[in-house]
Order: sequence, then C-alpha cells, then structure tokens
Amino acid sequence: MSSDAERLSELAKRRGFYFPASGAYGGVAGFYVYGPQGAALKRNLEDTWRDQFVVKEGHEEIDAPTIMPEPVFEASGHLDGFDDMIVECPECGESHRADHLVEDNTDIEEAESYSPEEVAELIAEYDLECPSCHAKLAGTEVSEFNLMFGTNIGPGSSSPGYLRPETAQGIFVEFPRLKEYARNTLPFGVAQIGTAYRNEISPRRGLIRVREFTQAELEHFIDPEADEPPLHRVADVEVTLYPAAQQQADGQEYVTMTVGDAVEQGVIESAWVGYYLGVAAGWYERIGVDMDRFRYRQHLAGERAHYASDCWDAEAELDGNWVEITGFAYRGDYDLSHHGAHSGEEFTIFKQYDEPKTVERAVVDPDMAYLGPEYGSAAGQIVEELEALAARDRSAFDGDDVTVEVDGEAYTIPVEKTGFAVEEQTESGEHITPHVVEPSFGVGRIVHTVLEHAMTEDEVDGEERTFLKLVPELAPTNVAVFPLMDRDGMGEQAHEIADTLRQYGLSAAYDDSGNIGRRYRRQDEIGTPFCVTVDYESLEDGTVTVRERDTTAQARVAIADLPELLLALRAGDRSFDDL
Repeated sequence: MSSDAERLSELAKRRGFYFPASGAYGGVAGFYVYGPQGAALKRNLEDTWRDQFVVKEGHEEIDAPTIMPEPVFEASGHLDGFDDMIVECPECGESHRADHLVEDNTDIEEAESYSPEEVAELIAEYDLECPSCHAKLAGTEVSEFNLMFGTNIGPGSSSPGYLRPETAQGIFVEFPRLKEYARNTLPFGVAQIGTAYRNEISPRRGLIRVREFTQAELEHFIDPEADEPPLHRVADVEVTLYPAAQQQADGQEYVTMTVGDAVEQGVIESAWVGYYLGVAAGWYERIGVDMDRFRYRQHLAGERAHYASDCWDAEAELDGNWVEITGFAYRGDYDLSHHGAHSGEEFTIFKQYDEPKTVERAVVDPDMAYLGPEYGSAAGQIVEELEALAARDRSAFDGDDVTVEVDGEAYTIPVEKTGFAVEEQTESGEHITPHVVEPSFGVGRIVHTVLEHAMTEDEVDGEERTFLKLVPELAPTNVAVFPLMDRDGMGEQAHEIADTLRQYGLSAAYDDSGNIGRRYRRQDEIGTPFCVTVDYESLEDGTVTVRERDTTAQARVAIADLPELLLALRAGDRSFDDL
C-alpha cells in the first residue's frame, strides 16, 4: 500500500469516515462501517446523485428487497455467469483472485478479459507466487467462483434465495407493475439506491473491493426503434475516452473529444450510452472528482457482462491505479426477455400504431377431438408448440405432417389436424420488449475517489496542513462555530448561532477545545468548508468572523446574515471572494 492509500486509510479511521467492521471480534474482510463523517458524506453524495439522475432527468425511484428467490437469478443469468476467477494455493490453502494476481505482477492491465485457461498459462509463464506463503502457483488450476451469497427463505431449505448482487434485478422483476405507473408509455426510467452483496474472493483496498456495498443504479427503458436521447444537451461535453481499439494497439493514447463527435464517429456505439457519459461527466465534476485523473474506458469483448452489448466504465486514478467507479451498459432486451420467458408474465409494452395495419398471420386451430385421444396429457403442450412454430416458421406446415418437440420427445401431427391457416388481421399495435440503458454507480468507490482526490497539503503560518478540499454540498459538516474563548458570554453566543444554523438545514458543529488554530486544523482535516468565530467584537456589534477552508481567507459578517449566506455558499450561488 503506497503513501496515498495509507494516509487516506489512517485519516478515514481517525476522523470517522470509515473503518473495518466487527473489530471487537477480530474483524471480517470486505465489510466496513461508515462513521459519523463518512455516513454524512455518503448521504450527501447520494442526494446529489438523486438530484441529477432522478429529479433532473425526470425518472422515478423505488426501494426493493435485498433478498430475492432463486428463480430470479436463474432468469437473469447470475447463477451461471456471475463468476470471478479463483486460484487456491496448494501449500497454504489460501484463495486468491487469479486475474488480480496477473495484473498486480505483470504489465497486463485487464486480465479479467482472459479465460481461466489463459490466466493459468500467464501464472505459469510469469512464475507467479502465492501472496500469503510465496509457494509457486504454476500448474495450479484456475476455476470460476460464483459471487452470490446464498440463503434460505423461511425455515428449511425448500425455498432457496440469494442476497442480490446488484440492485437492478429488483427493478426488472417488478417491470409488469412499474410500466403501469408509467402509463405503459416509453421511455421511462426507474432508479434505486441500495445495498448489494458479492462474495469477493480477495476483498482489498478499503472501500474499493468489498463484500457489501451501495449501488446507485438507473434502468432506462426505451423503444429501440423510436426513442432517441436528448444528445444535444451533452453534445459539447468534452470527455477522455479509452476505446477498445486504443487498448489493443501498443502505444496508443487516450482520445479526447466531445460526446457529440464520439457518437457521430462511432467511437461510442450507442447514443444513449453517450448521453449518460455526458450527463455523468458533469456530475463527477460537481462532486469534486479530479477530471485530470478520470477517463471512460470501453470494455474489451472478453470482459463484458453476460447481458451487455456495449459497456464503458468511468475510471478514476486512485493511488496510481485506474479503478472502475461506474459502469454504463446497453443491456438490450436481455433482462426483460429472460424474466418474461421464465416467469410467464408480460414483460412487454403495447405500442400503438399511428393507423391500424392489415397483416398476414399464420394461425393454428387444432382438432382437439383428434389430439386429445391421440396424445393424451401432452396434447396441451403440443398445441403451444404448434402455435409457436406457426408464428416462427410457417413453411414447416407446407407438407402433409409437421413435427414438434415436447420435453425432448418428438410428435408428428397431420397438418390437416392442426387447423393451420394464414389469415389477414387488422392490428392497432404490437407488443414490444423495451431495451434497457443502465448507468450503475458504485457509491463506496465514489466516496473513496472524492476523499482521495480531495486530500490536499499546503503550508499555513509556517506549518504544514492537510485538508480535504471537499465541495461544500458534499462536506459532512457545513460549518463549525467557535467561541474565541468559552467565557464572557462568547460560548453561549456560539451555541446559539450553531443552533440557529441547524434550524436552517445546515450541519453545524460546535468546538471550544484548544486554541483557534488547532480547531481550524481539525475542521480542515474533515473538509468543513467554513468556520465561524465569535469574539468580543461579536458581543458588541453582532458580527462574526467567517473563515474559508481552502484559502484560509476571512471576512466579517453580520450574525443575522449568516444563515442565508452559508446556504448560498453551500449551493454555489455565492463566492467567498465576493464578501
């Protein structure tokens, strides 16, 4: 762990941002507690996300359960495809994330895109060792490990379930009802901020890779043939891109261009994904991400999620490494189609035509007086297969007989008994399966990013100072109020001011411990943007000293004006330079 990570970890624990959970019992890897400062920072960050991606974008928000039954994840593909590569040391028995071993000890950046067999070959080629006992790992099998936490719903084991590995499934599963709230009209978006769980092989690096974490996800349901994003809103937003082609070409650099140009030139394939890359870029800048340490990287084919046709990651440079903080995926109709097929419910929306259309439809009207006695209990399923075959391939009925398969057994039926016909029908619309565009934000990783990017060192009055240069609307404490000394009524006045500021919705701290310089440093270190000092002059003329964190500049302000001024400074409506 390098100095940046060490300093942040120490600060986070000492000042109450976050710390390992269950310390009294020895702790458990991959679980963290957000302390008073961290919980407030996280909540403020989530509020800005909600403001941007729910309120400003005109979407809705839900809150779904964190445990879901097994069939949900059979349909979603997580039971079969939600795996990481694991290698178990033959000497000490410790398990390690195999692709991370390769990335940490070679120049290969995206080992996740390789197959387990290829990663095993790389481990042998580079003669990699077990990080725990240094035994050689060459020749050790690399296998896949499913990351979901299993549980049982209710007593016994008859109803298996899983802690959700993403919040998205809670939205997809409820689509049949959510579409009604949207009046069966596309496009519409549903957001959710909530906890997800992944049984990570090797949790590490603080909040970066954990087993319980918060996601902020948006599922935007669209008609792929009719709905287009308002790309003009972000067309001029300049972004730093790392396309797959650049990653695969030696010596290639990033591409810096506007979102509009990137979509027009096909660098970003989906205009919808491009739109959200542009929207998110503005949000990252708003919350204080250093955009000089930020990029959008396109997934290579081998690392794309099983549900995605194109993916881009927002990545931040943290402690010298590029870390994914958000994924942007065009999920197509994968999720709704699969849930529709597995559940038997309607995961479609009826799309009304501008004018009715006359179309030819292949239909069947089987002679059940024949099928029933001839095929017994299989007759009903045979009818369903005949209907599906007629819709899919009417030429199958061109001969004297037609064959369908039910539960692995073939049944041949005379065409004359199927009632097959091609009819003209007038239709007013059609059922379509919406496509999904998904921005998925890792809240904990973004909290870590904001903190690391905000850590700043300078010198004040000949002393080194470490402070968090947090944007005011994210700061856990908006303002700290100090009496110059806790006597002659200054303490009482400071308490009264702090209480008043809280009534205006400002997070205000009171501190009378130590000299003023030490109190300033304590607040600087947790990112408090403004400090108010009550002195003897305050008792005489009703003014206080307001000090700004980044520059340490000070201004004299009337106590009566404080609440509105601090609210305006927090919102960015006023600048301290103007005081």
